[in-house]
Amino acid sequence: MAELPIPRPQITALSNDYFRVINVLSLISFDDGGWREPLAAQSAKLVTAGFLAALMAGQATLAAAQPITAVPDTEPTVTGLWQKVDDSGNTVGWFVFVERNDHYEGAIAKTFYGPADPQNPVCSRCRDDRKDEPMLGLPLIRDMRRIGLVYEGGNILDPRDGNTYSAKMTVSPDGQTLIVRGFLGISLFGRDEVWHRLPDSAVKELDPVVIARYLPGAVPTGHHATAARHTEKTAKSGNDLR
Repeated sequence: MAELPIPRPQITALSNDYFRVINVLSLISFDDGGWREPLAAQSAKLVTAGFLAALMAGQATLAAAQPITAVPDTEPTVTGLWQKVDDSGNTVGWFVFVERNDHYEGAIAKTFYGPADPQNPVCSRCRDDRKDEPMLGLPLIRDMRRIGLVYEGGNILDPRDGNTYSAKMTVSPDGQTLIVRGFLGISLFGRDEVWHRLPDSAVKELDPVVIARYLPGAVPTGHHATAARHTEKTAKSGNDLR
């Protein structure tokens, strides 16, 4: 069975430097042990107060400025169908993104399994509301907020072990590629996956369950896909739609 394309974080040696910096910062104290002159102590307090005031002012400025940034209507969004292929060009999976209450959610839209693989797997290792939910239609990415071509603030599920990671996504200016990054802590410690947009006509290849859940009304009445269709496809079958 082809593994689902979850960008699992990779912790490098750089992370040690990061936590070393944090530890060093934690050793900084404003207490001199009482041996300094009162004037020096007072100066230290003034410097500290000035630093904190400047920091708070900077944060307030950023917070006030953030709503001013508008998302141009002409920029492409992540909504729609995307395809992930492996290094050999074989299709690993299709994913659908929708917007709900100003947040974006991505789910497994189509699976590609071999004849010997289980044909209706569930997320047995999930530990939240997705426990034992079928892989087909499983919400994989949740709570992403859009800032232009960038989506962040959400999380991504690895159904292989049930773990969730922070996530960041970036849509290309032409709207045809999507970089999905899963990471631990900060975005620096993560790994990218590149997905490719599918044409709107690919919707007709989706299982009715997925369409009803994520794309109601997207397919004209009278479209009759079968639940078994996706199990009959080989890993190569989706490449023509790229």
